[in-house]
Amino acid sequence: MGVKGVILAGGEGTRFRPLTYYFQKCMIPIGEEQRPVLEYIVRLFRYHGIRRLVLLVGYKHQQIRNYFDDGSRFGVEITYVLDKPEMRGSANAIVNAYRCGVLGDEDCLITYYGDILSNINLRELAERHLSSKASATIALAYGFRIRVGMAEVVDGWVKSFIEKPMLRSPVSIGVLALSGDILSELDRFSRERSSSSLDLMGDFIPHLIEAGYPVGAYITDAFWYDMGSIERYEKFENEHLSRELSFLLGKA
Repeated sequence: MGVKGVILAGGEGTRFRPLTYYFQKCMIPIGEEQRPVLEYIVRLFRYHGIRRLVLLVGYKHQQIRNYFDDGSRFGVEITYVLDKPEMRGSANAIVNAYRCGVLGDEDCLITYYGDILSNINLRELAERHLSSKASATIALAYGFRIRVGMAEVVDGWVKSFIEKPMLRSPVSIGVLALSGDILSELDRFSRERSSSSLDLMGDFIPHLIEAGYPVGAYITDAFWYDMGSIERYEKFENEHLSRELSFLLGKA
């Protein structure tokens, strides 16, 4: 089974300012040992036997290269692809890697956003994707709690109000599998849209569904945390990290 990991690690992290004036977002240290977010992601791929990794980098990419080098220190093989300024967004970052010849011939590309912490079983996701013959398989989880109150309004009157309700529908956790042969469609879609910014989840996945491509769901109860903003970073508990991800450091 040809499986390759693709990590999106090129964003400027505007929601993380002022920290990202000095750090690449995925290199911000977390936990008691102050290891970068990206190290936990790289180690998760290695733990599940996915050792060929492509890091799609851009903003402050030197910090990532200096820390991870070729990946041998972490038991993986890392290839770097530098984003192009005129091709912004996660989908365009993958298109750029495809046009560079770094992506394309794999059976399965496990694509992982670089600000997500999780203990999801990446090998199981890959196997589910391949057995289903889907073009894309999205990792989804229940139990997401909205961070604001929700009101039911009728004729200008609030009939019910729930503070920070939990959604009934599953939500994306920032991890998905793509078939290598779908990248040509992504390339075509990118050229057709002629947009300087193209998002993988916001633009391309809805396109696949509308066009009739099979898009699978991988429902997981794994731990996950979106470290996408400075507010989320400040609220994160180091003890939670130790409890859920210590096995990646050999401390389970």
